[in-house]
Amino acid sequence: MATYEENTKELFEAILKLETVEECQSFFNDLCTVKELKEMSQRFEVARLLSQGLVYSDIASKTGASTTTISRVNRSLMYGENGYKTAIERMNKSE
Repeated sequence: MATYEENTKELFEAILKLETVEECQSFFNDLCTVKELKEMSQRFEVARLLSQGLVYSDIASKTGASTTTISRVNRSLMYGENGYKTAIERMNKSE
């Protein structure tokens, strides 16, 4: 039986094999519930807005995210593994 770490690595490798936004959307639609996708996309939008310097109240108004969610995302931005920062920086470069 594969371990959690092995399964997680395989999942990430599968994601990296996807080539288009459409393929990625199809994969995540199969993998996640609508609620899970909504929550993940909301957290990413919160991270983008925090990176732009918006305050919690403005972010809550724009996204509907709770201050708890905003705080959790901010903690990840400040002390996490730089996943949000890497993705945001790369998206900003390609825009």
